[in-house]
Amino acid sequence: MTDQKKILMVVAQENFRDEEFFEPKEVFEKSGAKVTVASNKTKKAKGMLGGNVNPDIKISDVNIDEYDAISITGGGGAKQYLWDNKELQDIVRKANEQGKVVAAICISPVVLANAGVLEGKKSTVFKNDETVSILKEKGAKHKDKGVISDGKIVTGRDPKSATEYGKAVLKALN
Repeated sequence: MTDQKKILMVVAQENFRDEEFFEPKEVFEKSGAKVTVASNKTKKAKGMLGGNVNPDIKISDVNIDEYDAISITGGGGAKQYLWDNKELQDIVRKANEQGKVVAAICISPVVLANAGVLEGKKSTVFKNDETVSILKEKGAKHKDKGVISDGKIVTGRDPKSATEYGKAVLKALN
């Protein structure tokens, strides 16, 4: 495949949601995409359900020009490690400006909202008072659905949506 898609998957260093990482990653890789994993550090990242991944690169070292899409994994650790990560927000903004696919699942659409890319966009998020209010505050049009694509922006609600989310990211890439 000469036009191999490159997808950057971002995980929290601790307590990322296993299904929301492993299921989309499998969908991406089965399609022939090359997946690079980024986190706050390159030491082993731990999932909420016991899964582990060794990140390839630190978020601070990412050059988004090298990727076709960014997918941000959810889970409890996303709030602690990713929501307010200014470097990650800059990467998301730059990816969006370059017309790349920008995607997030579970509570991680908050990263997209904090980066300012959900304004006026239809999106979903793991539903709790905090996440929904942040999305609305930042101008997103929140809908309580499993997966929502609005142009090149893809959001997924929860672990049950993980495979469908992965497929929606691929569809947005084509």
